Amino acid sequence: MKADYVIIGAGSAGCVLANRLTEDPATRVLLIEAGGRDWNPYIHIPAGFMKMLDHPTLTWGYHAEPDPGTAGRAILYPRGRVLGGSSSINGLIYVRGQPEDFDHWAQLGNRGWGWDDILPFFKKAENWEGEANEWRGKGGPLFTSRMTDIPPLCRAAIEAGQQIGLEYRDDVNSLPHGGIGYCQQTRGGRRRGSTARTYLRPAMKRPNLEVVTKAQVNRILFDGARAVGVEFERGGAVQRADAEREVILSAGAVNSPHILQLSGVGAPEHLSRVGIPVHHALPGVGQNLQDHYIARISYPVSGTPTINERSRGAALAGEILRYLVTGKGMLTYSASLAAASVKVLEESATPDVQCSIAPGSFKDGQIGELDDFPGITAGAWQMRPLSRGYVEAKSPNPAEAPAINPRYLSEQTDRRAIVGGLRFIRRLFAAPALAKYCGAEILPGAQVESDDELLDYARQKGSTVYHATCTCKMGSDQMAVVDDQLRVHGLERLRVIDASVMPTVTSTNTNAPTIMIAERGAELIRSTARDRAARTPAAQAA
Repeated sequence: MKADYVIIGAGSAGCVLANRLTEDPATRVLLIEAGGRDWNPYIHIPAGFMKMLDHPTLTWGYHAEPDPGTAGRAILYPRGRVLGGSSSINGLIYVRGQPEDFDHWAQLGNRGWGWDDILPFFKKAENWEGEANEWRGKGGPLFTSRMTDIPPLCRAAIEAGQQIGLEYRDDVNSLPHGGIGYCQQTRGGRRRGSTARTYLRPAMKRPNLEVVTKAQVNRILFDGARAVGVEFERGGAVQRADAEREVILSAGAVNSPHILQLSGVGAPEHLSRVGIPVHHALPGVGQNLQDHYIARISYPVSGTPTINERSRGAALAGEILRYLVTGKGMLTYSASLAAASVKVLEESATPDVQCSIAPGSFKDGQIGELDDFPGITAGAWQMRPLSRGYVEAKSPNPAEAPAINPRYLSEQTDRRAIVGGLRFIRRLFAAPALAKYCGAEILPGAQVESDDELLDYARQKGSTVYHATCTCKMGSDQMAVVDDQLRVHGLERLRVIDASVMPTVTSTNTNAPTIMIAERGAELIRSTARDRAARTPAAQAA
C-alpha cells in the first residue's frame, strides 16, 4: 500500500484529517483503524453511550493502574476502537473550553494556538443548528445541537443555580464562560454526530481515500530520521503502508504515545527497561498525561419523573416509540443535560470546577448502571488539574496494553478543588427549586462532612471524565514531543494530531477541542505541501 499521507487512527482527529486532506483530488490518503465499521446501533442512539463504556469490541478495554488517587482501584478507562474512535462512544457533550485555555497554550510559546487563532477552526468544523454568529459556525461537517427534551428536574436544577447566584447561560459556548446552562450535543437529528458520520462518511465516496479497518499498527517505519511508512497487522498478516509525504499519528492520548514508544521513540531509560531498541530519544513521549476526575453526589427524588423509572418496562417501550416517531425523549440524552461552571478556589481567576447534572441516579455513583429508585446525580471535576501521569509501553508487544496512570489528586490544589466542588453540589441541591424534590443524600451521605472525609469519598468512588490528553504535548521545552506545527521534534515527515498534543488539558470536555486541533492540523499540512510544491524546479522555473 502507498499513499501521500498515512493516517494512524480513524477517531475524532483522524476522520477530520481524512476528509480535509482528500478535498484535494490529487492527494492520496490511507486511513488505518484498529477497530471495525460503526454499525452497532448503540453508537447512533445518543443514550447508547451507557452501553459502550466497556464494550468488548467497540473499546480497547483499558483500565488505569491502581493508584492512591483512586484508593488503589484499577478504574475503567474507555477509549473508542471503531470508526469515529471515542467520538463514537462518548457522552456527546459539545463544549469548547475557556478562551484562557488556548491563550495559555500560546503563552507557552505555541504560535497560532491562542483563542483568536483557533476560534475560526471551531467555527469551520461546526454545523450549529442555530444561526451563525461571532461564536458559532454554520455549514461545517459537525452537527451541534441543543437538547431536544428538557425534563422538569433539569429545569429545576437551572432554577436552583439561579437561586444561589449563578447566571443562566442560554448558549454555554458563548462568552464569557461560567454560570449554569443546558448542555449541547454532537447530534444531528436523532442520531449521534460522530466524526465517522459527519467527516469520514462523505469523504469515503472519494477515490483518493482508502480506509483500512481492523488493522492494528505495530510501529512507524523510519529511514534514519525520516518517517517513511507504517507496519500494521490485519487478519494475522503483517503488512506495510508507505507514505510519500507524511505519516500522521492520530491514535489518541493513549495509543499515540504507545505507538511512538513501540517504534523506538521515547525516553531511553523507559524503552531499554521494557526491551524496545531506542531509535530516537524523546523523553516526553507518554509523560504529562492529564485527565479530569469526577466524584458524584446523588439524591432520591419524588414528585417528578427521572430516567430511573423511564428506563424500565412499559415506560421504556414508550420512550423507544417516542424516539422512533419524534426523535425526542430519553434516548436523545447525553451524559449530562445541564452543567454549572463555578469558582471554588479563591486564587482562580475564572471558573475552576465543572458540575454536571443528570436526571437520574447510578449504582455506586458510577455512570453505566441506573439505581432501582428515582434519583438525581451531580458530579464535580476540576477544570484545570495540576496532577500529571503517564502512558508507558509494558513490552515490545503491540497487543499488550500500555500502563495508564493519570495520578489523579496527586496535587494538593486538585484535592482542594474536588472537595470544594462536592460542597458546591450540596449547596445547589439545598436551593428551594431542587430541595422540594430531593430526599436525604444517598451518596456519599450526610455523615460524610469533613474535608478529609469528602476527599476519601472522592478517592473511593471517583472516576475518569474520559478526557485523556497531553501525552505528546506541543511546545519547545525538554518534555515537548511536537512543535507548534505538530511535527515530532527531531524527526522528519511525522506529525501527531490528536488530543495528546494539548500542552495542558482544556477546562471542559475535550472532543470539540480535538476536532479543532485536527482542523488546524489539516491546514498546517496543506501549507507544508504548498511550500514544498513551490520549491520544486518546475515551480521555480515558472
